Amino acid sequence: MKTTHLVTVLGRELSVRSSASAEKVQAVESFVNARLHEIGSALKNGDAQLVLMLALLNVSEELLELRSSAERGGLIDASLHRLMEKLEKA
Repeated sequence: MKTTHLVTVLGRELSVRSSASAEKVQAVESFVNARLHEIGSALKNGDAQLVLMLALLNVSEELLELRSSAERGGLIDASLHRLMEKLEKA
């Protein structure tokens, strides 16, 4: 069941609907604001749109790397499982 939550990003209050708990929504809000602050403080120009785009690119890169790592981990697990089966048969 989705619940409406109020979050504030870059000083702007937003109403979002989510099936996540209030604690999870708060954690996401804190993560986003921390990342935006980190990127914004590194820029000379405080252009909110640029900060948002850079943060989106940054987080997307991390997500893709995590997915890639998870896939590699799954391949390694499958290889280990096959090797263990071969060892058990030997």
